[in-house]
Amino acid sequence: MRVTMSQPLWSPTESRVKSSNMTRYLEFLKRENGLSFKNYEELHQWSVTSIPDFWESIWKFFTVKSSVPYSRVSGKLEMSGTKWFEGARLNFAENLLKFRDDREAIVSCGEDRPVRRVSYRELYHQVVRAAAGLKGLGVQRGDRVAGYMPNIVEAVVAMLATASLGAIWSSCSPDFGLQGVLDRFGQIEPKILFTVDGYSYNGKRHALAPRLEEILKKLPSLKKVVVVSYLDDSPRVPWLAWEDLLKNNANEIAFEQLPFDHPLYIMYSSGTTGVPKCIVHGTGGTLLQHLKELSLHSDLKKEDRIFYFTTCGWMMWNWLVSSLSVGSTIVLYEGSPSYPDLTSLWKMAEQEKISIFGTSPKFLAACEKGEVKPGNHFDLSHLKAVLSTGSPLSIENFEWVYQNIKSDLHLASISGGTDIIGCFMLGNPNLPVYAGEIQCRGLGMKVECWDESGKPRVDRKGELVCTAPFPSMPVSFWNDPDGTKYHAAYFDYFPNVWRHGDFIEITPRGGVIVYGRSDATLNPGGVRIGTSEIYRQVESISEIKDSLVIAQKWENDVRIVLFVVLKEGVGLDDPLQAKIRETIRRGTTPRHVPSKIIPIREIPYTVSGKKVELAVTRLIHGEPVQNREALVNPQALDQFQNLPALRSN
Repeated sequence: MRVTMSQPLWSPTESRVKSSNMTRYLEFLKRENGLSFKNYEELHQWSVTSIPDFWESIWKFFTVKSSVPYSRVSGKLEMSGTKWFEGARLNFAENLLKFRDDREAIVSCGEDRPVRRVSYRELYHQVVRAAAGLKGLGVQRGDRVAGYMPNIVEAVVAMLATASLGAIWSSCSPDFGLQGVLDRFGQIEPKILFTVDGYSYNGKRHALAPRLEEILKKLPSLKKVVVVSYLDDSPRVPWLAWEDLLKNNANEIAFEQLPFDHPLYIMYSSGTTGVPKCIVHGTGGTLLQHLKELSLHSDLKKEDRIFYFTTCGWMMWNWLVSSLSVGSTIVLYEGSPSYPDLTSLWKMAEQEKISIFGTSPKFLAACEKGEVKPGNHFDLSHLKAVLSTGSPLSIENFEWVYQNIKSDLHLASISGGTDIIGCFMLGNPNLPVYAGEIQCRGLGMKVECWDESGKPRVDRKGELVCTAPFPSMPVSFWNDPDGTKYHAAYFDYFPNVWRHGDFIEITPRGGVIVYGRSDATLNPGGVRIGTSEIYRQVESISEIKDSLVIAQKWENDVRIVLFVVLKEGVGLDDPLQAKIRETIRRGTTPRHVPSKIIPIREIPYTVSGKKVELAVTRLIHGEPVQNREALVNPQALDQFQNLPALRSN
């Protein structure tokens, strides 16, 4: 079924196009390179065919700060192993700390906590002292520094201090359990751990001291634990206090000058089917990708105030913090997005005059179900864009945003992943917004939709592939010296072509529809069905709070099984089952209709808000799910073991 609309929900005004960063970039290309493009499609085509010229233009347009210039942008372009900006020496933190004035750099909010405000000048001096403290603890270039931190100012300072020394930062949020922490940090052997004595979530306070004792016992590589006192009534743990780390007289940072591909971050795959992969991202590739995405595709400017609901365990935290390179104000939020209710973040958006608001389809759907209408109750006059990622944004999500938040708004669904620490497809402030579609493929990202035989397709569903290299590809996987794991993760399916694992469709106008993960694609009778096609129909039903769909092996084929979380007081009787099946049939095809509909208490989610379809699929087939710690609610998996309903027709 076609899920696009012929008329745009929003189109930018002429003045908005004229003042956008994308337009400034086009003017730069004309002035500096003598290049003119009729439309975005032409610009994108140039960016993925004249690849070195494009990435060099990004370096120059954003005036990347480096102590040594590059000798060449790249040599031979290969999907695995391309060397970028050879000879250059730079530092990531230095590029994020180039503004040192009294404008607000960070606004930090949280549940029942006073708002903290840190200027660019104050941020720089905090990083200076933190870097000196780390250096005093013996941290050197290439060492790993881990953050077990909530989304607060100290997490940003610790990361920047780490990067300033040429050490490697890796983080996860304090709601990760003991095994989840060990599965990640145990692989990379950090020298220093930054943490807190506890955290708050959904109105409840959680002390961390007992867990920290266990972590310290099982991470022998740790030389020091630095603790931020976050819960005032929590007992102080007997390690180095944050304030003591910063007790020094340092005034300046000698930023370590590093090669373009020097490791900056170690990120982790979701790990829902095994121990997480440790994905190493480089200094220069991360910087260029984030500058391009934030400034050109999201139209982030110095005067903007940008917020993204995230934790330190999700790549959107790293993405948000890179906004400092533009000179804008980043707004952090620590806690539940629905505490004390679903209006909290919208209230913050009003009070802090947020101009770019980042969220997820899950949160938008919750607001819709909760009958929250932000545009009616809050002054959102400063809001110019809403960004959404984590899962596909449905047509109904798009329409709800324009009806209930703001009609003059750039709504950008963005999609990529931890693997590239950025986006393959995302927004464009100069293009119209169509319901159900991501606006465009990112500049420099040669994204195509391939069928199973490896043929490119337009206007048909297939695998998301990338057929040309780009600088934010992982530098490596940790502890993968010959690249075997790295190659298997992306290049085994189509030789020498990046297969990302998303099921997509590219529309004739250049937009992209995401149907879900291709490894979770349903395939009854040999017909490939994206899970989001079913979610869109099911979650429009008022009686249903949430849902999850998987394919169960059955009678030499597979059958679709739908799990539903019902609203309080609702039972799954025959009329409701009939309503669900008819809604799916009418909105899609008869093949999409589930064979079984089973009520459950809750849907299991990863910490980044993604439904864990693959883990549930493994569980119902009697296969092990090795890493439950990757979930925000691992107890939810218990519901799927030995379900009698799955053993009958």
